[in-house]
Amino acid sequence: MRPTFYSRPLCLFITLFSLLPHLSSALRVVESKSLNPCQENSNFTATKFNVVFTPDNASIAFDVAGVSSISGFVTAQVEVIAYGYEALKQSFNPCDLGLLGMCPMNTGPINNEFNLPIGKDVVKEIPGIAYGVPDLDGLVRIYIKDSTTNADVACVEAELSNRKTVDQKGVGWTTAVIAGLALVASAVTSGLGHSNTAAHVAANALSLFGYFQAQALIGMTAVSLPPVVMSWTQNFQWTMGIIRVEFLHDVCTWYQRATGGKPSTILSNLQKASVEVQKRSLEYMYKVSLTKRGSDVGAAASTQPEPIVVRGIERVGFRAKIESTNIFLTGVIFFMVFVTFTAAGVALFKAFCEGAVRAGWLKNDKFEEFRNGWKIVLKGILFRLVLIGYPQMTVLCLWELTERDSAAEVVLALFFFISMTFSLGWAALKVFRIAKRSVSMHKNPAYILYSDPTALNKWGFLYVQFRATAYYFIMPVLLYILLKGIFVAFGQGSGVAQAVGLVIIEALFLIGVSILRPWMDKKTNAFNIAIAAVNFVNTIFLLVFTQVFNQPDIVTGVMGVVFFGINAVFAIVLICMVLISTGWALFSKNPDTRYQPMRDDRGSFIKSQTQLNTELDALGATARGNMTQTDYKGRDLDDDSDSFSSGSGRHGHTHSAAGVPLPPSTATSHRSPSRPGEPPRSPIDPNMPLFPSDGTPRHGAPAGYADSPNNHGTYNAYNDSSRNLGYQHQPPSYGPPPGSAQSNLGYRQQNNGSPWQRGAGYDH
Repeated sequence: MRPTFYSRPLCLFITLFSLLPHLSSALRVVESKSLNPCQENSNFTATKFNVVFTPDNASIAFDVAGVSSISGFVTAQVEVIAYGYEALKQSFNPCDLGLLGMCPMNTGPINNEFNLPIGKDVVKEIPGIAYGVPDLDGLVRIYIKDSTTNADVACVEAELSNRKTVDQKGVGWTTAVIAGLALVASAVTSGLGHSNTAAHVAANALSLFGYFQAQALIGMTAVSLPPVVMSWTQNFQWTMGIIRVEFLHDVCTWYQRATGGKPSTILSNLQKASVEVQKRSLEYMYKVSLTKRGSDVGAAASTQPEPIVVRGIERVGFRAKIESTNIFLTGVIFFMVFVTFTAAGVALFKAFCEGAVRAGWLKNDKFEEFRNGWKIVLKGILFRLVLIGYPQMTVLCLWELTERDSAAEVVLALFFFISMTFSLGWAALKVFRIAKRSVSMHKNPAYILYSDPTALNKWGFLYVQFRATAYYFIMPVLLYILLKGIFVAFGQGSGVAQAVGLVIIEALFLIGVSILRPWMDKKTNAFNIAIAAVNFVNTIFLLVFTQVFNQPDIVTGVMGVVFFGINAVFAIVLICMVLISTGWALFSKNPDTRYQPMRDDRGSFIKSQTQLNTELDALGATARGNMTQTDYKGRDLDDDSDSFSSGSGRHGHTHSAAGVPLPPSTATSHRSPSRPGEPPRSPIDPNMPLFPSDGTPRHGAPAGYADSPNNHGTYNAYNDSSRNLGYQHQPPSYGPPPGSAQSNLGYRQQNNGSPWQRGAGYDH
């Protein structure tokens, strides 16, 4: 029965808030703990600024310490702005409140604590969203005016918070566990022989992980984001390796110093310098250039505190409490740890399976394919991890080339980016070549891509999520990831350029996938096209956040909340779908019943290692009475000459790729080499029908087969084996002699509608 939450977005939205335990609080409060100038040549700087507004007792509490260069009598005007809406505006005279040091003001240090009463009628005018919506987009702005001229002599402002946020560690951990569980479930179901289920679960898990990475990339842009968007995207920065670990932070700092770099000290100097996370509402700001991030921030702060603006990737690192010079190395270390632990886990699982089989805990046929070819499987898993980590490493490595924290880190960035790009590009080209060879030999790319276990286990991560005829689509996907990484990494100085570039990339990708629909079935296409559509909408929001349309602040604030709502609901829907498919894969006795067979008929070509690889091998082996088990070492697609997909084979001209002697007709076809310019020759004799499609009863051998003097004893065995395999026999033909043009034409017109050709779209 379909869960009801699929059709109730409101319930999903409420569910999200139940996952964030700190969103609600019994005490209504709006506060600020930082102060920044809001006009040039401001005559007041603060080293301490705490403001707490409690509507329940209708007062604002101030705790201010700073240095003033103002002298004389002044008045002050307080403005409270939420989502661009002016919620409060009130003026007061410091002399009426008896504030020492401000009546009159004198040059020098100021240290004051006082309460400013607010009328209840004013409190009632403040909208309730200021207290309930997480990550309040608001600020308090204070103008200090000369009493005689009424001119502004100073302006300071502070960001407001209602102590509620969507940036929760629990969200990050939950999403990480779900994505990892889905990947593990796909591996387990694949090892148990449920290839169709494994392909679906893996495809959905990878798409979900890609959506999380797309959310993280939004947060890494240099666009001034609303607070709720910054907090929401921060939940997914773990997908980019931005995770705070204390000892790892120390290791990165040590490594940078040891290799000639100068670590940043922004986090360690927060008491001396004011750090401002870039946001749209700040119009005037003293900006400290972070291009040379090794500058002595503490020394500058000791003379005159100036706020440091962090944006883009540095903003993400600052919110994660990671020094800006440690961001790249932190991401690299986490990627390597992820790869290392995965490889160790595969090796340990192999050892466990062998020990369990010997101890009798598992049957001999459990995970047999994995145990026989676990090294090939491990290679495929490592390639898949490279694909998963490619967006992360592309952004961090290219960004490091612009920052140059140390010479050694630049070398690491070049090494990882070039090696990963080359590996994925070469693997994609390998898949393309294999598929083209399969089309030349069998008129169907699925034949070799899915019948060869080495190709499937090693390179399958690049094409199993797509239909057989869209094997090439991994190339556009890699280009899509690379272009997004280039814009995010190299566009840190211009948020508008990043937003425009991402809008174009996402629009082209959405159009492409909507037209081609390259994934394996309708549900998977719908799943991924929906993700592409939401990613495109997110880039439209990102473009609006750049203020290129000069919209009012309240429009930007509302759109930030809408961005959070759309993505929160969509993320929960995706997570629920992945959880359902994962649970079905792990706890169902036959999970393949949930999915329809693929239209490309890949299931007919995916052969267990306990079976033979082609029907022709099965017929020949049954005729000889020696059904043998194949081995992963029988062929390796790394070397084209060693694979049956190359059309040559290393087992001799009279053996198939599985090492099984071929029937005479096939063996002969291998003895005569292809002429220059001719396509590779298939090991299957085109005159021998393997998949009759007309449904008529067939008996006897093909014409001319029984006339051979060497085939009298083999004919009955061939007849029996074909009956056991479920194929019907063809009656003797009295038409044109075999091999003639008329005979071949008639046969192809009658039998070319074979299952794999019909399913793959080769009805010609």
